[in-house]
Amino acid sequence: MTRSLRTGAMAVAALAASLALTACGSDDADKDAKTGSAASATPGGGDNGSGESAGSGTDAAALEGTWAGLTDGKNVTVSITARKVALVADRSVCQGDVKDMGGEPMLALKCTGGSTDRTMGAIDSVDGTKLVVSWDGGVKDTLTKADPGKLPTDMPSLPDMPEIPAP
Repeated sequence: MTRSLRTGAMAVAALAASLALTACGSDDADKDAKTGSAASATPGGGDNGSGESAGSGTDAAALEGTWAGLTDGKNVTVSITARKVALVADRSVCQGDVKDMGGEPMLALKCTGGSTDRTMGAIDSVDGTKLVVSWDGGVKDTLTKADPGKLPTDMPSLPDMPEIPAP
């Protein structure tokens, strides 16, 4: 029973973290264009301060946002903001960066608990609503972009809690 409580708590914490990350950015390109904001530069363009530049095939800016889905019946959430990545999958919590590897952006992560299933991810495709990532551990995630500021509606519910006898 404590295992399902911990799993449920971890899922709630992951969702809260991904919502917090998406609330920090703005997808209002019209507002940036009207104000002429210099801060609206494409995150994937040019040098990002680490000596790396965005790849020519997949634009790193297209990866921005929170992506959620199920892989093997388990929740997977990836949030990408300013080339920083946070991932929660099954019992793993990972963080890292979008790196330029051979001209293509890849997700390079370090996970708590020593998990290695999702440490280096190649972007198979991204189209604004769907992201497909193949991980070096053999896992392939197909994720849907979450609407900023809105909770996902297609997430599975937690199992019913058993009655706990009074002491």
